[in-house]
Amino acid sequence: MKDFAASIVIRAPVERIWSLLTEAERYPTWNSTVERISGRIAPGQRIAVYARMTPGRAFPVTVTEFAAHQMMVWSGGLPLGLFTGRRTFTLRQATDGCVAFAMREEFRGPLAWLIARSIPDLQPAFDAFAADLKRQAEAPGQSERRS
Repeated sequence: MKDFAASIVIRAPVERIWSLLTEAERYPTWNSTVERISGRIAPGQRIAVYARMTPGRAFPVTVTEFAAHQMMVWSGGLPLGLFTGRRTFTLRQATDGCVAFAMREEFRGPLAWLIARSIPDLQPAFDAFAADLKRQAEAPGQSERRS
C-alpha cells in the first residue's frame, strides 16, 4: 500500500557501517531522524524506535531477520497481520571497497489502506537517514566498535 526507500554508496568498511546500524545507543549521536532507540538491536530482540518527527512516541518493532554485515529487518504492526510495517536494511560490498546501502519500508495488511492515510511522507526522513549514515561512516577517525 505504502512504501519508502533510500539508497546511497558509502566509502567505508562494511563493518563500520554495520556497527552504526546495530548499536542502538549510538543512533542519536549520528542520526538526525532518531531521537533514541531503546533495547538491543540483535536477532529476535524487541526494540522501541523514537523518531524525531514524532517526539516521545515509541514505535515497537522486532528484529526479525539478521545476517551480520549484510541485511537486517525490523517488523511491527497490529495483531493478526491487520497492519504490518517491515523495514529492511541491506549492505552490499562492491569490488572498489565501497558499500551500497539500501533501506526500504513497506506497509501492508487489510487495514493498510486506512492507516496509511495517517502516515506522513517519510521520504525526507529516509533520505536524511542514508545521508547521515554515509557522513558518519566516512568521517575520519571512525573505528569499528563491534561486528
